[in-house]
Amino acid sequence: MTDLIESPETRIKDLSDAEFEARYNCERFTASVLGSRFRYLVQHMCTGLLNNAFSVILRDWYDFAATISGPPSMGYPMPAVSNSLVLFIGTMGEAVRNAVTEYGPENLRQGDILMVNDPYRCGTHVNDVCFIRPVFYEGEIVAFVNLQPHMLDMGGVVPGGFAGTKKDVFENGLVIAPQLLYREDVPVKHAWSMIFDNARFGGLLLPDIKTTCENLRLGERQMLETIERYGLDSVHGAMRYSCDVSAETMGDAVMDAVPDGVYEAEDLALDADGQADDEGGLKIHVKIVKKGRRVEVDLSGSSRQARTSINAGYLDTKTAVGVAFKYLFDPVSPFTSGAYRDIDIVIPEASICNAYPMDGAIFLYWESSMSVLNTIFRALGDALGEKAIAPDFNCLSIHNANGVLEDGTPWLTAAQCGGEHGPWGATSHGDADSYQVFYLANNIDPATEAIEADIPAVVLRKEYMPDSGGPGYNRGGAAVLKDTLFSRDTDHYSMPLHFKEPSGTGVNGGGSAGSGGAWVIEPEVFDVPKEQNLPPKGAASPKDAIPVAGVLNADTKLPDPEGEYYYFARVPIWKTKPNTVFRYLTNGGGGWGTALDREPERVMVDVRDGYVSIEGAKRDYGVIVNGDPENDPEGLTVDTAATEKLREEMRSAA
Repeated sequence: MTDLIESPETRIKDLSDAEFEARYNCERFTASVLGSRFRYLVQHMCTGLLNNAFSVILRDWYDFAATISGPPSMGYPMPAVSNSLVLFIGTMGEAVRNAVTEYGPENLRQGDILMVNDPYRCGTHVNDVCFIRPVFYEGEIVAFVNLQPHMLDMGGVVPGGFAGTKKDVFENGLVIAPQLLYREDVPVKHAWSMIFDNARFGGLLLPDIKTTCENLRLGERQMLETIERYGLDSVHGAMRYSCDVSAETMGDAVMDAVPDGVYEAEDLALDADGQADDEGGLKIHVKIVKKGRRVEVDLSGSSRQARTSINAGYLDTKTAVGVAFKYLFDPVSPFTSGAYRDIDIVIPEASICNAYPMDGAIFLYWESSMSVLNTIFRALGDALGEKAIAPDFNCLSIHNANGVLEDGTPWLTAAQCGGEHGPWGATSHGDADSYQVFYLANNIDPATEAIEADIPAVVLRKEYMPDSGGPGYNRGGAAVLKDTLFSRDTDHYSMPLHFKEPSGTGVNGGGSAGSGGAWVIEPEVFDVPKEQNLPPKGAASPKDAIPVAGVLNADTKLPDPEGEYYYFARVPIWKTKPNTVFRYLTNGGGGWGTALDREPERVMVDVRDGYVSIEGAKRDYGVIVNGDPENDPEGLTVDTAATEKLREEMRSAA
């Protein structure tokens, strides 16, 4: 699970010009230019796909990635990844290696496109199809250009695939072993037939796949142009150089940032699987052993694989580990396969972070892998001190809805109307963003206008909830409340998986955030068109709203850490009538630093902007704010004397 290129004994910066050229077959300037060229090439492929994508998951979510891989003779190094969905960047290097090795590089020809989507071979889930095009030069494979887009549907029992209740790989969707989609640029008819005989929404899949293949051809042309201009030896040398740089910068950063030692943490990663609300939930356990430049990340002690499709595969866990280390230690240098060279990963068999077929189905893999990343943040929090990063909202609460329009046309929304975007945790650099993709993504938030143009729904609100971010010298991001009204009969699959315990725990003395929830508000409870208003929120929320998931007060149905847990899959499919509203409240992000050290003026601004209430300012920050934030936000003032007295009392009582 590490980069196959061995670490050179002499560091790059210590090489003489002659030694550098002997190692990398080019001088330093050319190696740097080619590293940038590789990154340009993958971004160019992504831009072409994004500009011509038809399905909402590509067009609005940026749910794809591109990479370059070196040839088999070099061990398939991955010198460049695209600036797109982070979830793919740790898996695609291994996906290419595994697919090409299984198919046989000797069986590939110029103009071929290989495809694979098996989570156990290439990571992620079956909707993410990895398309691989070998680049031939003078009759030999010299590189691979690769694109992995999310296909809107790949069959299975649930339209779109998003559901936490599928019990095995047979319900999960079409599995494609490594096979050709094109042979010498001629379509392989039975491969296309296999896809369209099993997948829904073929009218969208066809142009998306063709667009993907055309951009692979673009990548191939640009790679060949690069080889013609700089020479094959220089190109291969620059691939090795790019990976060596990543390995050196990561190793240096880890060595300098963390004392040698053992660091552990555990997270209740998943409240329950889609079979039953088992006591205790499903846990991620991380033990990090650090010595010098080398690190071992051991996930032994994590829960056995779930009985439904909420598991992650070993390559997804590898991604989470690599991305966590990039965030914490080396956020500057480009990501390559070399980033893993000094990191060993131990993953228990048949666990939620390394599921096995047939019963260990993988689809909502990011839910487990997100917890791996956040648990690493917790494990290293004390060791990093001021450099620690607080965990984020850690649960996408994906919403998958489908139905038919008046004319019988089927429609589908995937990952647009749930809790897919929310708050990050705070850092030493400042307050956390409150409306972001989760740490393992980097996609685009779908535009409200695009959602409402594509499906019979109206996004009623996206709002921040006061007092929901973890208190701290730097405040955690606020939880997001989202209401969506569906105007037709609709089938919904709702997947809120991390509400039993707060995910946004504080670091460096910061406070933890609250947990969220999900609800159904039926038109009999609050009819939006009839009332000509939005459903009430907060303490005024409808008491007859039906809980979907969360730890909620039995009377108010609002989040309450002492309340009752509502199991997310007790209703596998929510079948709703027109004008039903689905409501999601995300978890909050963790705080950084001691809240009582936050400048009172910053707390007052938070009250003005709606992140903190007057009561929350007093309770969490010891700041007395006077005024009316709703009707006269600019008239707020801080009672300095009362604040100093209150803070002194709170520090004494701590």
